[in-house]
Amino acid sequence: MFPERLKALRSGRHITLAELADELNKMFATDEAHENTASQIGNWERGIRNPSYIEVRKLATYFNVSMDYISGRVDSENIDISKLFISGTDLYFNEQPISGSDRYEIYQLIDGYLHGKKERKATDHDHQEELDLGY
Repeated sequence: MFPERLKALRSGRHITLAELADELNKMFATDEAHENTASQIGNWERGIRNPSYIEVRKLATYFNVSMDYISGRVDSENIDISKLFISGTDLYFNEQPISGSDRYEIYQLIDGYLHGKKERKATDHDHQEELDLGY
């Protein structure tokens, strides 16, 4: 499963093996003897070789997915945001840090919205609209 996930993630970004190797080497500086190469990543994608734990972690970080997802342990990247709000993880919105008190208020707003939604009548427009964040 790992080879397919890695190839899909790389192809989804429209980058070559060499570009991925370069990006990983920039993000995770190391000595020349331990740099990532296109042939190394190609061997991972073809299932010829298996990456180390450290390499899988680097790839997961680069693609912004969990190690469970990239390794095939889980099939989707569902995130329960309520757990993010109560975790010790630093949260940001538009690159601005969210303080502890703001986290609590945002959690309460979302919780209230979802509880109130149960009381509202379902409409024909009950679908998720695309949110334009201007990126």
